[in-house]
Amino acid sequence: MRRDRLLAAIALFTGLGLLMALPFALQLGAAFFLPVTAALVIAIALVPMLEWFERRRVPSPLAAFLCITLFLGCANIAIAAIIVPAAGWFALLPERISRIRHNLRPLLDVYQSLDRFISNTSATFMRGGGHGRVVRVETPNSLLDVVASSAPIAILEMFFALLVVYFFLSGWTRMRRNTITSRGSFSSAMTTARVIQEMVDSTSAYLATITLINIALGLLVALALWFIGLPDPLMWGGIVALFNYMPYLGPIMAGMLLALGGLMVFRDAWYAIFPVLVFTGCHLIESNIITPALVGRRLTINPLLILVSLSFWGWVWGPVGALLAVPILIIIRTVLDAAGTPDIAGFLFEEGTLTGRLPENAQGSVKDVKESGESG
Repeated sequence: MRRDRLLAAIALFTGLGLLMALPFALQLGAAFFLPVTAALVIAIALVPMLEWFERRRVPSPLAAFLCITLFLGCANIAIAAIIVPAAGWFALLPERISRIRHNLRPLLDVYQSLDRFISNTSATFMRGGGHGRVVRVETPNSLLDVVASSAPIAILEMFFALLVVYFFLSGWTRMRRNTITSRGSFSSAMTTARVIQEMVDSTSAYLATITLINIALGLLVALALWFIGLPDPLMWGGIVALFNYMPYLGPIMAGMLLALGGLMVFRDAWYAIFPVLVFTGCHLIESNIITPALVGRRLTINPLLILVSLSFWGWVWGPVGALLAVPILIIIRTVLDAAGTPDIAGFLFEEGTLTGRLPENAQGSVKDVKESGESG
């Protein structure tokens, strides 16, 4: 076995081991890795705004502070528009349970019949079995207990993330210059500069475009919900805009919440599905016409990769990880496109190593195969 192939095998198995251990390390260290990753994604998205301030001779520390202030202002306005009305809906939910049951009575009757059949069947096959042990699980008495117990940790993580964003932005220009000038050759410096610029451009362009699309979608849904008479249409539009950051899963969750809201408000079950139908129509137009036209081929990602990224980061970090899944995927894809990917298939089935290029004789054989196939 050649020495380079042995080294490549060691690198391959070491990489596989690290890859298998990485999700569990990220999950166990979520208190550190989650705010850092979220802060880096937000900071990369704010780099164009930072550079806009710096081009107008604003000092980097002040420009970073202005970027964070504008971001926090917009985020707080959006969150307040959702949280304040949502508290009223949560308080109203116990009083509207009877109306929801009345609207869902046909489905509940079918479910009860099916549950009764399954229970009778199970009792028939499990007669004579012992009694199970009852385990009592103590839970917090109210939502206030959960919020009170988790609020200090969340505040510390948010403060830590804001510090990371500020110091990243304030030192961005100097850090990029030092990274480029420390390269050993001019071509290496140009490659590094191109990778950094493409990563910033792709991430910021995607987030900016998706944010504008989601705001427009939320406003359109809010207008339609106001027209059909659903209370707090701006809150529902904000929920739609927020959940639309999660491809595939987010619209499903928003549709379920709209269905619950319609069942709570309207007495007619058929009229209660109007909010879901309105949202579904708007979302189909947005996802099939508007988003492909505005995002374009440059930021188009394979749907399979999006689903894998959503499931992975959602499993590791929950809903916040699902929100960060697509930006993280864009950053990783940009770096791999510029740096090159290893030729694992060539290492496993041919004579090559993890270089990403075929030898000259292999290239010639592949060319001969293609030419023979075309002639045949």
